[in-house]
Amino acid sequence: MFQSFFPRPRLFLISTILWLTVAVALWYTVGEGLGARFGLPPDAGEADPVLGLGYFVTPGFLWFYIYVAVFLSVFVAAWFILSPHKYQWWSVVGSCMILLSSYFSVQVSVAINNWRRPFFDDVQQALGGKADVTAAQLYWLTLIFAEIAFVWLAVYVVTRFFVSHYIFRWRTAMNDYYMSRWPEVRSIEGAAQRVQEDTMRFASIMEDLGSSAIESVMTLIAFLPVLAALSVNVAEMPLVGHIPSPLLVAAIFWSVFGTALLAVAGIKLPGLAFLNQRVEAAYRKELVYGEDDGERADPLTARELFHAVRKNYFRYYFHFAYFNVFRGMYIQADNIFAYLILIPTIVAGKITFGILQQVLTAFGQVSGSFQYLVGSWSTIIELQSVFKRLKAFEAAFEGKQLDAIEAAVAPK
Repeated sequence: MFQSFFPRPRLFLISTILWLTVAVALWYTVGEGLGARFGLPPDAGEADPVLGLGYFVTPGFLWFYIYVAVFLSVFVAAWFILSPHKYQWWSVVGSCMILLSSYFSVQVSVAINNWRRPFFDDVQQALGGKADVTAAQLYWLTLIFAEIAFVWLAVYVVTRFFVSHYIFRWRTAMNDYYMSRWPEVRSIEGAAQRVQEDTMRFASIMEDLGSSAIESVMTLIAFLPVLAALSVNVAEMPLVGHIPSPLLVAAIFWSVFGTALLAVAGIKLPGLAFLNQRVEAAYRKELVYGEDDGERADPLTARELFHAVRKNYFRYYFHFAYFNVFRGMYIQADNIFAYLILIPTIVAGKITFGILQQVLTAFGQVSGSFQYLVGSWSTIIELQSVFKRLKAFEAAFEGKQLDAIEAAVAPK
């Protein structure tokens, strides 16, 4: 799955995480301020943020582009030299482009969040009868939003187009690798399905799940400082009172709690989803044999195989039912959690309507990113089952030991 597309996959993943960690740490310690030496100082913390498209061409932002270009160029050059690969332009350079594009998309969300404060403050004043708020001001702010939205749309369309091609190249690499071993793998149970359907499903899931995972990480990098800065507007928290960076602490606590809750509730689902595919494959295989051989797929055999399908699916539905109970309760509680922690601040009248909108948006972005596993759990379960099938497939023709769940007999 991975060695066909990425150079030395395990090392590539580890080096990517480490390099990103170093880049982010250096940026927030010395890198951001280093731009002042080249005439590109960071934005003043006390100044009002730039609204509209000007946000993306401020000196601080231009320095960020240069900083990222240097780090990504070093990373790409190192892999091109140390471990050349057939698909390196897609797997190495393409991965860097997706990271950069995802971060820029997140910055568009930050620009929109900067817009919320003046717009909703003006709305609040207008509704309160303030004569100094004119229709022209609101139309102008609405036009600024439209500018940012069009930038987001352009980046979104280009990114999705590129990611689709990136993922299909990955599927092509897997297909080429498996077909190069076809004489060895053709006798393995479900070989055709694994080469065609499972690689297709793996690519399709990775296109959605992988993109959202990257976006979640980029959102955290962009919005954590925003949420920490907005925490100064929150005087105290319910039950615990005053704590440092209250919004940040609350978002992390709530997200970790939800992720742990659903991970425990859904711990059996990946294995059951995997077994679903096994019993489905056995039933489908017998029916295919029955197309050419009148003695195969007789009613008794087909009934027994379909009974195994039915039994395993019913077990899966049962476990998914109580998982959905916990997921549903958490999602509904999540809808009001941010308001609950802001009630003391709202009652004290210490924030405006515009700041409230900024806080709610930033809190939602951060908590939503931390809750990535919560929102994607069903898709992750499906990906795990496909991954297990392909991993077992590779183990069968590469002479590796099968996982316990693959070696186990499917339930009847």
